[in-house]
Amino acid sequence: MISTRHQPRARVAVPLSASPSSILPALDSPLADPDLRRYLTMGIMTNGSTGEASGLKFLIYGRTGWIGGLLGRLCEAQGIPYVYGAGRLENRSQLEGDIAAAGPTHVFNAAGVTGRPNVDWCETHRVETIRANVVGTLTLADVCRERGLVLVNYATGCIFEYDDAHPLGSGIGFKEEDIPNFTGSFYSKTKAMVEELLKNYENVCTLRVRMPISSDLSNPRNFITKITRYEKVVNIPNSMTILDELLPISIEMARRNLTGIWNFTNPGAVSHNEILEMYRDYIDPNFTWKNFSLEEQAKVIVAPRSNNELDTTKLKNEFPELLSIKESLIKYVFKPNQNASAA
Repeated sequence: MISTRHQPRARVAVPLSASPSSILPALDSPLADPDLRRYLTMGIMTNGSTGEASGLKFLIYGRTGWIGGLLGRLCEAQGIPYVYGAGRLENRSQLEGDIAAAGPTHVFNAAGVTGRPNVDWCETHRVETIRANVVGTLTLADVCRERGLVLVNYATGCIFEYDDAHPLGSGIGFKEEDIPNFTGSFYSKTKAMVEELLKNYENVCTLRVRMPISSDLSNPRNFITKITRYEKVVNIPNSMTILDELLPISIEMARRNLTGIWNFTNPGAVSHNEILEMYRDYIDPNFTWKNFSLEEQAKVIVAPRSNNELDTTKLKNEFPELLSIKESLIKYVFKPNQNASAA
């Protein structure tokens, strides 16, 4: 069922033990709206409609991952009931069992393969990468669609690279409808492939995350942590995702039942050197680093890396309070850590 946009309503918490039938209003209740009951039992409400009268309960995949773990903590902080999925994404019957047991209102996919220690792993583990990033994601989307559930899928924006129409430093970003043009890594190939297929699923909200950053500077997955530990870094402006600001927004997107593709980064671009300058100014005044070129970088990595700027007009229109990348870095990452290091 496709509904028109409504303003968000007050959140209603649902106990973890609640079953799908227990959150339905009684047939003789003033809340027994037929459209609402239809949604709760079988329909899909998408593109801005809200189903908050039913309460929220999230089923999250990616428990052991960085984003999946943060999502659970956010749910706890916001009083949103949630459970982690136990099934393998490529195993349809296991996913069906998870959904039947949890009775969620929304499903979040923060699972998948990025490779350890980096995406170069995917170059030599292609079947495993396809199984998780393509087969698994599509299976979850299909199971969710059959059950009338919106799937919030944390994808990647590393499927583009600067080109003649989007020159480096021009401020012209790739939009949601643009066709991916980066095929340098097998990881990015699988992500672009599954994004194209997911366009056919009206229940999926695809969030293009890039170079994620959080206030936890000890986390090895944090982009800032990575580049402060590299012997040398390139210096290229890129769109990036400040998780401290954007993950709560993704929960609000679920509340609003937003679907389709979204460039899920802070507005603007920031370079490696600009970030490291902030790190030096706010965290470690003695920090130093060395740059090298893309040609030099290519000698120490297996697969090329994506560099691009994404257009965030769509996301900014939906969430006008969203900060630019540099503002968000200072507010959510560097100032809190400056206070912590000074304490």
